[in-house]
Amino acid sequence: MPAADTTPASLVDVAYLVTAICFIFGLRYLSSPKTARLGNRISAVGMLIAVVATLAQGIVNWWVIGSALAVGAAIGIVSAQRVKMTAMPQMVAIFNGAGGGAAALVAAGELLKVYGANGTPTYDVSFTSMLSAVIGAISFAGSIIAFLKLQEVMTGRPITYPGQQVVNAAIALAILVCWGMVVANAPNAIDYFWVALAASFALGILFVLPIGGADMPVVISLLNSFTGVAAASTGFVLGNNVLIISGALVGASGTLLTVLMGKAMNRSVTNVLFGAFGAVKPAAAGAAAKTRNVRSVSADDVAAMLAYANEVIVVPGYGMAVAQAQHSIRELADQLEKKGIEVKYAIHPVAGRMPGHMNVLLAEANVPYTSLHDMDDINPEFERADVALVVGANDVTNPAAREDKDSPIYGMPILNVDKAHNVVVLKRSMASGFAGIDNPLYDDPKTVMLFGDAKKSIDGIVAGVKAL
Repeated sequence: MPAADTTPASLVDVAYLVTAICFIFGLRYLSSPKTARLGNRISAVGMLIAVVATLAQGIVNWWVIGSALAVGAAIGIVSAQRVKMTAMPQMVAIFNGAGGGAAALVAAGELLKVYGANGTPTYDVSFTSMLSAVIGAISFAGSIIAFLKLQEVMTGRPITYPGQQVVNAAIALAILVCWGMVVANAPNAIDYFWVALAASFALGILFVLPIGGADMPVVISLLNSFTGVAAASTGFVLGNNVLIISGALVGASGTLLTVLMGKAMNRSVTNVLFGAFGAVKPAAAGAAAKTRNVRSVSADDVAAMLAYANEVIVVPGYGMAVAQAQHSIRELADQLEKKGIEVKYAIHPVAGRMPGHMNVLLAEANVPYTSLHDMDDINPEFERADVALVVGANDVTNPAAREDKDSPIYGMPILNVDKAHNVVVLKRSMASGFAGIDNPLYDDPKTVMLFGDAKKSIDGIVAGVKAL
């Protein structure tokens, strides 16, 4: 009998170990565009093994579990097929929030199970349950606000009010007090738990509201790390090894990505979280009213400029994603290369609204990986480039980051497109970028503007190049 009882547990532990290995290798392969698909598949296999191993241990209600799996699978399949690449950051935010919310609910369920049986949870269970519930609730509420901002259901500008830091500090203090009361098994401890859970939900909302839309990629990454910590804590509550390992991996990778993105913007994480970057200031109205000295050209003009160049650097941005212009850009590059013109792509670490956004879009259009260059490698090339073709990238090409000490983005590393011999900017209008800051590049005498939908504009340029 003892052997029969321990064998299933041993098999489950082996399955969880295989899952952990799959997750580790999956993350490793996801670090490169060449192996990203393989990494995604390996991670998916690992998750399947973990689910099967968990279900094999016995389920209280198969109908409930089966229904949840069916609903979750349906949402995942539909989302993968229908959500556009431009909406991928929103989907990441909402799915990340769901993970945080799930961790909080599991922690709540474990505590309620103990208190419902008139028992007293041990210190390790009460502490880790509170940790999972608090962080999970903050991640859930914060991710919902990030989703609403990215989806433009609410303004992407920072929403601030007097004394907001004091309010946040007071809520955080209340959470810590309630946390302590639960761990100390005070009378009516479950009531303190509900107060802490509600306060954590409120803190998640108030935590993200003052952060501008331009910083949402950093915030989503940070909230993702929060969800990982919450999941790992839930693993301790349940005694589930794979949940501990996977949560730790998510928490560590999310934290590292947050730091790297902050570095790419030359801003500390604390500045992102508490700086209210992009907030409307009184002087902004007067600045917006200044006269712009821009030159507008036609697609044929740009085609002639490109056709007689030796080297062209394409700078993709969120505007390319919105217009789904990556395939047209690939066709343009093919036509230019047929004429012996060298074409390269400059990728800024935070171009778009999430890391790797541009890489994925260009890979979808079968742009060779060898043609994609990161910021540090491509910046010296701009001085030798005949034309820099900027497709919807605004803030990451703004020279104010180098030259204007009063600019909110001063010090942020940018792509030095203004160093090219000629600059062509494709935009729908003269509206400012996601950060809400004017770009002096557009006033540069060697810069020309091609207004309109990026895909239609590129298609027009392709037609012009073919005719030459």
